[in-house]
Amino acid sequence: MKFISVAFLVVATLVASIAAQDKYTTKYDNINVDEILSSDRLLNNYFNCLMDRGSCTPDAQELKKAIPDALKTECSKCSEKQKKVIDKVCHFLIEKKPDHWKELQAKYDPQNIYYNKYKSHI
Repeated sequence: MKFISVAFLVVATLVASIAAQDKYTTKYDNINVDEILSSDRLLNNYFNCLMDRGSCTPDAQELKKAIPDALKTECSKCSEKQKKVIDKVCHFLIEKKPDHWKELQAKYDPQNIYYNKYKSHI
């Protein structure tokens, strides 16, 4: 009986581990995005990280790593909170920092494949 319990625990742990890989980490979901967007210094640090022009904080590095996959999969691995934050950031950049938006778009979507696909959501 103990063997079955241990075996079940091992299988449950493996399944949870595999399931967790189907989503992006939520470790950074409580970062204050409004604070970042309202500070040119913070926003530029994130922007420079994403553009390979500066160092990256751990959360910015995670974002940078996720962007290509998130674009391809329509953010299928994003949490609901992450989807809302992405929407907020995209709107902010398009409206308030169009030069940043154009540079990011040129780097991560040079053929406008994803932009044309998602523009109705932005």
